[in-house]
Amino acid sequence: MEFLQGRALLNAIGNLELNDAYSEALHKLGYDLEAVAEQEPDAALGNGGLGRLASCFLDSLSTLNYPAWGYGLRYKYGLFQQSITKDGQKEQCEKWLEMGYPWEIPRNDISYPIKFFGQVAEGQGGKREWVGGENVRAFAYDVPIPGFRTKNTISLRLWSTRVAAEDFDLAAFNSGDYSKAGEAHANAERICYVLYPGDATEEGKQLRLKQQYTLCSASIQDIMARFKERSKGALNWDALPSKVAIQMNDTHPTLCVPELLRILIDEEGLAWDEAWKITQATVAYTNHTVLPEALEKWPLTTFQKLLPRHVEIIETIDEQFMSFVAGNVEKSELESKIASMRILENVDLPASIQSLLPPKPVREKAKKVKPVTDAAIKENGTKSPVKEAAAEEEEEEEEEVVPPKPASTVRMANLCVIAGHKVNGVAAIHSQIVIDEVFNDFYQLWPEKFQNKTNGVTPRRWLKFCNPELSSVITKWLGSEEWVLDTKQLSGLRNFADNKELQQEWVNAKVARKAKLAAYIKSKTGYTINPNALFDIQVKRIHEYKRQLLNIMGVIYRYKKMKEMSEKERAAKYVPRVVMFGGKAFATYWQAKRIVKLITDVAATVNNDPEIGDLLKVIMVPDYNVSVAEVLIPASELSQHISTAGMEASGTSNMKFSMNGCVLIGTLDGANVEIREEVGEDNFFLFGAYAHEIAGLRADRAAGKFQPDPRFEEVKSFIRSGVFGDYDYNELLGSLEGDSGYGRGDYFLVGHDFPAYIECQDKVDEAYRDQQRWTRMSIMNTAGSYTFSSDRTIHEYAKDIWEITPSPLE
Repeated sequence: MEFLQGRALLNAIGNLELNDAYSEALHKLGYDLEAVAEQEPDAALGNGGLGRLASCFLDSLSTLNYPAWGYGLRYKYGLFQQSITKDGQKEQCEKWLEMGYPWEIPRNDISYPIKFFGQVAEGQGGKREWVGGENVRAFAYDVPIPGFRTKNTISLRLWSTRVAAEDFDLAAFNSGDYSKAGEAHANAERICYVLYPGDATEEGKQLRLKQQYTLCSASIQDIMARFKERSKGALNWDALPSKVAIQMNDTHPTLCVPELLRILIDEEGLAWDEAWKITQATVAYTNHTVLPEALEKWPLTTFQKLLPRHVEIIETIDEQFMSFVAGNVEKSELESKIASMRILENVDLPASIQSLLPPKPVREKAKKVKPVTDAAIKENGTKSPVKEAAAEEEEEEEEEVVPPKPASTVRMANLCVIAGHKVNGVAAIHSQIVIDEVFNDFYQLWPEKFQNKTNGVTPRRWLKFCNPELSSVITKWLGSEEWVLDTKQLSGLRNFADNKELQQEWVNAKVARKAKLAAYIKSKTGYTINPNALFDIQVKRIHEYKRQLLNIMGVIYRYKKMKEMSEKERAAKYVPRVVMFGGKAFATYWQAKRIVKLITDVAATVNNDPEIGDLLKVIMVPDYNVSVAEVLIPASELSQHISTAGMEASGTSNMKFSMNGCVLIGTLDGANVEIREEVGEDNFFLFGAYAHEIAGLRADRAAGKFQPDPRFEEVKSFIRSGVFGDYDYNELLGSLEGDSGYGRGDYFLVGHDFPAYIECQDKVDEAYRDQQRWTRMSIMNTAGSYTFSSDRTIHEYAKDIWEITPSPLE
């Protein structure tokens, strides 16, 4: 659904190795390359790590000469443009297409029909036909992705939706009903307006599902049209899996499965068994998170309205799968296995499956008491004996107690696992959680399906291009620039980690980037920061599990302790630090927005406290995106990756920071585990509960066994005291209190990990005072980041899942 591309100009000329020539040409025309590049807006096609990972994969696919396409939607207004005010986060539409986008190539010759609503009719020979409904067309826009040191360029194909001119109701327009006149156009164009529109309403759910189906249907039709064209009249659908591999990146593209089946069966005339075999051999699924909201469930009623033919196909897959389960598990386990694994949740079982299960127990019956009528009551307020006896008889009547039936849903992740020939997680610990917990029942059926593919980032954009000073140092000490294509060579920096000359050059490169960031912060926020302070950065989507709240509470504790000390005591205890946050909270995620508000309130107080001065600053960087990251990450010295253990699938910003010589503080979560192994335990600040402890800690909390640390309570009281303003933070702080209940009980264990976190931060101060030690840690982080290249990840996908080899252009 998303690709977080960033600016294209510097990346393109960098991959083509034209920086000097391009810069010189612009200079002759009176322009500066960097100033020109600043005029390009980031393409508003993504938001977080999932979109940025997809873009890194495109860069690697092109660089490594793999024949591939990326498919997405051309969002007119993106997610939103973020501004930071005294009231916290404000959202407005992105304007990236306002002046046109020079990197896209409109392909008006390539478009496909997309249908919604309607009904399914039985045609000739029992063929199922999807008729009626609402029809739009998806038009292609291609964005070229050039590789590094190769002639290969692949495409990101984006879809935009509209309808034909004749769908404009001219009669309605001329009669003054302008809304009705343009209704079909508005409905079509709305599909590609906004990334991840709110889905709390039925209309929102329909729009999200329309987006997902548009992406899948247009892309599948495009793939099949290309397959047909290249078959040159000798069309053999059995050959499709040997020519096409479709990777479903999380559950958003799940509709690829029923759509591929629909086209093969309804339009190409294949039998079910043949179409299912081809589909299973073609699609594979990457799970990117264990969060419930990412393991999508859609209301069946919404599906039935919007995609009636696809519901029929899903029902067939569901029944076929349940029959398979029945033949492969113990009879005593069948009911529980079906309940957890089937696609359709809270839907009555087909008779063929119900007959295999033991009879359901008779439901409890309750006495039904009929009300006594007025006629049965005497004027003096007592019942007549006759009526009283009748009422007692009526009380004996019984009726069946039927509990309310939960809503029926379509479990998209289950459909992905059932249909995909391979399923992979994106970090070692995440893939283990996938097979041990999330999809354990499926793993027991198909252990051969499951793999790990640890994520990676492109070293071109995320080191060579965004950090030229450090890249030059690396190239000098490794003797060549081959590390840009073979990041294993970065490990060679370990041989020089104690070399004083390298350390000084390393520091100089970092200082240059810190100065650039300080100037950027001044221009965007008005705050002046000390470039000699420790730059401590946490940039990622604002979410409770990512625990920006833990970070800012640690900052508040630090500030409170500083205020209680003399100037001399403060200087002895703490090193100067600038704590920077960046990231967007979804517009309807109120708790995340309260966290942003708290950060901005703390910043307004701390940054204007003359007693504290440069010893502590807090910055909320507005409108975090790829271009902002390219300024922040090279200047970072400490980066926080502090999610609740077991909840972050991988993370990729941790890889970018480490690659740029930044030391990480974090939990053993996601790719942190592997990063720590590679960079060395002494070069990573570890704290917090382990993933296998989380369930037990939550159970203890629910049982009332948790005792909060006094320092944690001190911070909450300090916030409530009003020192950071008069905003009511009880809703936010209340989520950290109580033992259970919605929005209560500290589900993300901020209180549990807080003591270990602030004690670990003391170790950071101690290490930073020893600049020689810190610089060595920085070098070791870059040296150990070699395995976290997206080139390595793509080679693994190509070999183990897609079964393709590079096809270089001669």
